[in-house]
Amino acid sequence: MALITSISGIRGTIGGAVGEGLTPIDTVKFTSAFGTYLKQQHEKVTVVIGRDARISGGMVSRLVSATLQGLGINVLDIDLASTPTVEMAVVDEQAQGGIIITASHNPGQWNALKLLNEAGEFISAEAGKTVLDLAASADFDFATVNKLGSYQRIEGATEKHIEAILALPEVDVEAIRERNFKVAIDCINSVGSIAVPMLLEKLGVTQIEKFYCEPNGSFAHNPEPVPENLNHICGKMEQGAFDLGIVVDPDVDRLVLIQENGEPFGEEYTLVAVADYILGLNGGGNTVSNLSSSLALHDVTLKHDGSYTAAAVGEVNVVEAMKETEAVIGGEGNG
Repeated sequence: MALITSISGIRGTIGGAVGEGLTPIDTVKFTSAFGTYLKQQHEKVTVVIGRDARISGGMVSRLVSATLQGLGINVLDIDLASTPTVEMAVVDEQAQGGIIITASHNPGQWNALKLLNEAGEFISAEAGKTVLDLAASADFDFATVNKLGSYQRIEGATEKHIEAILALPEVDVEAIRERNFKVAIDCINSVGSIAVPMLLEKLGVTQIEKFYCEPNGSFAHNPEPVPENLNHICGKMEQGAFDLGIVVDPDVDRLVLIQENGEPFGEEYTLVAVADYILGLNGGGNTVSNLSSSLALHDVTLKHDGSYTAAAVGEVNVVEAMKETEAVIGGEGNG
């Protein structure tokens, strides 16, 4: 059993002794710490929560909700949703924070609490340290019975996210619809099973072959979307019946594209290809990726007369660098 605490969240295996896994007691402790931190920052607090489809998700979600309510915090639960959808919902609902219940690409025995600020971004290193210090001290003040937080299920967050995508001027829905693509998808039996087909259908893609698209948390293969775990869909693509393959991890914040010949389109090239397109439409601009990336994005940015910045590894670091440099696009490698 394992429990890993860091400034970006709390990750652990389900079960075992307290302090040695993501047990119910550990879940309550770290949720209490995050809720207490938010109460120190805001007079009234609402938190959006969402989860991937792994088997432990419902249990952990209920523990998180009840703990936040016990602190006098109002809970908006969007339930099964991708990590980006939860991030957007925090902003849409004008909440003061968010918790994504997902262990991302880790196997099914893992789960985690990913912590978001009021901008729908992962909390900063400084905030993360404060949360960990509060958890260590257990300095929590729970609400009296008349001041308990409320709980509300929110429907339609994924649909709102997809509508926001379709509204982007860079997304040419008509061109996609006219091309009549044949697409194969592998959604690892998690929340991508909901979001990816819905997005494709809205884009006018009618020929979709679905692999592992039941959001039941029973991962059909190792959920990390790297080539050695994608033999099934790559084999299907090799047969030549599809134009594109799409593979996501359990919380849909990692993406692998499979070419029509069954070869994965490298994780570096995904961001670089999209950036090249976006910079071309916008007449250039600045970009950001992390220090573990190749020079490809740097070279594409210079081609469009922009400035490239390499940030430290971690989404929060890329986001901060994008704000500082007024970047048009940024990201980390997918896959």
